[in-house]
Amino acid sequence: MAVPEFVTRIRSKLGHDPLPLPGVTAVVRHDDGRILLVRRADDHRWTLVTGCLEPPEQPATAVVREVWEEAGVVAEVEGLLRVESMDLMTCPNGDQVYMLDLAFRCRAVAGDPHVNDDESIDAGWFEPDRLPDIPPRHLACITAALHPADTAWFAPAVPLPAAVLD
Repeated sequence: MAVPEFVTRIRSKLGHDPLPLPGVTAVVRHDDGRILLVRRADDHRWTLVTGCLEPPEQPATAVVREVWEEAGVVAEVEGLLRVESMDLMTCPNGDQVYMLDLAFRCRAVAGDPHVNDDESIDAGWFEPDRLPDIPPRHLACITAALHPADTAWFAPAVPLPAAVLD
């Protein structure tokens, strides 16, 4: 996977220690209802398009860019689906990352899915009821896109300790 230049610069100072990073996930729907998935080059798993924001990029711009870069599809953002802080992840090179992910519902406006960079080995449209094995978080994003709510999903706040409230 290509590591963004700004992350490489931070890592030169931080080493492998945990780094919080903002990320995006795209649930891209074709007009006929199919969902865009890419097959990752690192673990060969089918997933939604995901990526990291580049400073000072806006999240909606990042998700559109990532869809284009990874699958060659032009997407339009329709709404925010989920905001989720993910558990600590350790990358194959030992880097530790805390991702804050913003998942968006998108609509495809042009392009046929194809491998468009070195992060994917395949890309295609899938019927929502005939998806390959995908990560549970991605399935939750698809479910949210198929059944839009009035507000984006987020984990409930943990109550403040009584000592803080005194």
